[in-house]
Amino acid sequence: MNILRSPKAVWAMLAVILLIAVYLRIDFLTSVKHNVSHDSVYYDEMVKRWIEKGVYAYKAETPNAQVAPGFPMFMAGIYKLVDYTHNDPFPYLRYANLLLSMVNLVLIYFIACKLVNARIGLIATGAAAIYPPFIWANGAILTEVLATFLFLAYIYRQLRAIQTGRGRDSLIAGALLGCTALVRPEFLPVVVPIYLFYWLWTKNRAAWKLLLLACIGLSIVMSPWWIRNLVTLNKVVLTATQTNPFHAGTYPYKNWDDGLVDRHGKTQQEVAIERLKIGFSEHTWLFLKWYTVGKLDYIYSRMYFGSGHTPMYKVIPLRNQYHTAMIWTGVIGLILTLRRWRQPLTMIALILVVMSFIRLLFIPEYRYNFIAMPLFIIIGSAAAEMIARWIYARISPSFTKEATEV
Repeated sequence: MNILRSPKAVWAMLAVILLIAVYLRIDFLTSVKHNVSHDSVYYDEMVKRWIEKGVYAYKAETPNAQVAPGFPMFMAGIYKLVDYTHNDPFPYLRYANLLLSMVNLVLIYFIACKLVNARIGLIATGAAAIYPPFIWANGAILTEVLATFLFLAYIYRQLRAIQTGRGRDSLIAGALLGCTALVRPEFLPVVVPIYLFYWLWTKNRAAWKLLLLACIGLSIVMSPWWIRNLVTLNKVVLTATQTNPFHAGTYPYKNWDDGLVDRHGKTQQEVAIERLKIGFSEHTWLFLKWYTVGKLDYIYSRMYFGSGHTPMYKVIPLRNQYHTAMIWTGVIGLILTLRRWRQPLTMIALILVVMSFIRLLFIPEYRYNFIAMPLFIIIGSAAAEMIARWIYARISPSFTKEATEV
């Protein structure tokens, strides 16, 4: 433990972790054949249509707002940079994922350091470096890696805003959350609970001023999208108009033919609302179970495999057990943190709870645990240290707090 008193030793250990991580990611990208998902094909068609015809439309030839513009903008930038008419842009997108994936590891380290200490930062970064989905996702032309980067950047800046109480930090944090919402809109509601927590913790009325500044930063980033929708579609669209995830989430255990509602002549949203009314009134236990433990089990019980690849890139042995361990140490961390909630680490616990609650509203997929896993790993690493210190303190009477400080 004493070796971590030296900043040089800490940076050397971090460098080793990052070298291992970059090797695994490059080896993965170059040693397997990558599958292309249906969503990736639709994104590719959309971006080419946008560049060539100036029409922003997903699965259509006329303008729509089916998906938020963050990821298509990211793709379009790379398409133009590599001249997609002469070069396949997918390999470049995968290497862009790799770079973002490495930045994500650095962000995990700095967030953990801010919340706890450098030792937890190294443990969390090491755990994330070899976590298989964080490697496999680099081969997918999907939103996960980019959204994780933006969300972790937001969390780092939001944590700084809470610790400093500076309006500038809240403004920037709000802008980063806006960028995240333009890639994955479901994270938009996170901003309010964070400042409610800050107010409950500090009783500082300035929390509401900081919330206002965060909302201003968010609005500045998202306003071009809002204006575009007003001008082009003649309606207010805050994020996206796609309703299928909400509709599909109303089918308990994905029983698509349960016959609960007559779907003819109705929109997906109308069907979804009718299903919820009938489901919770006439099949109360089934829907209560589905909208709690049922969906949580679907989301967190398995790892995300990216878009798929052959041959299987195994990364580490006991992969499923490793994922399960990350989830359960994170759950233990949530419980331990909430028992003594007046601390910065509670912000991570709160975000996990809010994210999980939001996920309950939509169709559950284990793909949706991807962005939550860095937070599970951070809070789980902190929990592992708390438990280890508790055990060691009882085994060794000479154990002192000073012996564990970094």
